[in-house]
Amino acid sequence: MCQNSQQPARMSEALAMLDCALDALTASDAGALPASVQAQVLRALERAEAKHTAARAKMLAAFTAKDGYEDDGQGSARVWLRWQTRITKSAAAGAVGWARRLTAHPVIAGALAAGEISVSWARAVCEWSDRLPEDMRADADQILAGASAGGADLADLAGLAEEMYQRSCPDQDGPDDGFDDRSVGLDVTFGGTGRLTGDLTAGCTAALSAVLEALGRKAGPEDIRTAAQRRHDALAEACRRLIAAGMVPGRAGQPTQILVHMGLDQLRDLPGASPAQAAWQAARTHQPGWLAGPEAGAAACDASVVPIVTGHIDPAALDHLTDAFLASHGLPHGTPSAPGASHPASGQLPWRSRLRLRNALLALAADALSGPGGLAARLRATLDSPPLASISLPLDIGPASDTIPVHLRRLVIARHPQCAFPGCQQPASICDIHHLIPRGKGGPTALHNLAPVCSFHHLVAIHRWGWALTLHPDGTTTATSPDGRILHSHSPPANAA
Repeated sequence: MCQNSQQPARMSEALAMLDCALDALTASDAGALPASVQAQVLRALERAEAKHTAARAKMLAAFTAKDGYEDDGQGSARVWLRWQTRITKSAAAGAVGWARRLTAHPVIAGALAAGEISVSWARAVCEWSDRLPEDMRADADQILAGASAGGADLADLAGLAEEMYQRSCPDQDGPDDGFDDRSVGLDVTFGGTGRLTGDLTAGCTAALSAVLEALGRKAGPEDIRTAAQRRHDALAEACRRLIAAGMVPGRAGQPTQILVHMGLDQLRDLPGASPAQAAWQAARTHQPGWLAGPEAGAAACDASVVPIVTGHIDPAALDHLTDAFLASHGLPHGTPSAPGASHPASGQLPWRSRLRLRNALLALAADALSGPGGLAARLRATLDSPPLASISLPLDIGPASDTIPVHLRRLVIARHPQCAFPGCQQPASICDIHHLIPRGKGGPTALHNLAPVCSFHHLVAIHRWGWALTLHPDGTTTATSPDGRILHSHSPPANAA
């Protein structure tokens, strides 16, 4: 608490002092400060965050009570915060949540304002007391806040809360498991990335912890991911395994599919190329379930590819076709001067007659272009080029084809029952099949060029970090990092005596 002589007289002075204090801290040479001073600053900033949360919640509650957001043409405090303070949707929801929470827990609001409890501890205390009968929450807040100020740690506070719950609800088997408060939010941000937030029940927390623990361990000396990055990759791997196991409704157990959209004109004019190259350029939309960039290229390494040929009506080309048909039959041709002309110029068909002919020719052309026996299907069977995507009339769709045939996949797994990356023990049944020499560089889909690689080593170590995996004739492998570090799946040969 500042001294009376330092108390600002007006709100504008208080805000100016706040800015000056923070400016002084951010402009300081933190590295030159003694460790004891750095520790003092960190403790003070934690108290400042607690006071900031209390002050913001108090101000926001008053602002909301007066419908102050309506003065700026907004319908809620949450929307106003996003617009006026430039924060994300989840941050605005969090601020509004704190305003409501501290309004219902004035004791905790006072403890925050005094800097006696941290923000994270205050939230936990509020959640615990909310599970008690309403007439007991204020007393519970008082007891828990006092224990926190007296030096109790979080585990002690949790024990006190559970004891209070047991006494207030003796007929219950245990404290509320948070089922009614369970929630998960996924906000999609820039470039298709996202932010995951939520409150989990005890059962869900235990299940997720087991998954993250099992799949989030370090893979080996080449694994330089942080613990948080490993947990992220473990969650992604768990989702991929669930999808691959065919347990997600609506996919029928299909592996990752790449829909390669190609225009008929592109299919007709471009030379052949690999499905992976086509997929690289085609799968670049950011709609849910689609990937782009390096992640799309990595997925294309072991995916089911569905070619889709599209086209559109070109009025000029249709006019040329109509004139050619008329000329070949010795009939007058040439476009009438106006669509509504009732008396066309000499040597020209009436507009309506020409329109009927155009429609008939268009129907014949569609029959010739589309369907299993059409031009699009014939061209697709012989050409597989890297086109740009085209949103237009579908002319032909080919059957989904695995880029790696089933018999080769089985042979690869039989040769390597585990991930082929040195030191990795992941079973081959959940691995991707990797082309050691990429198809874009001429690597064939053949047994000697394939190896099972787990999702971390395949998608991250190889396709993102640039490691190269080499398969030797005896079935052993070596992995080489971009800086030349080499890992062996076997002991290196001894030096000759």
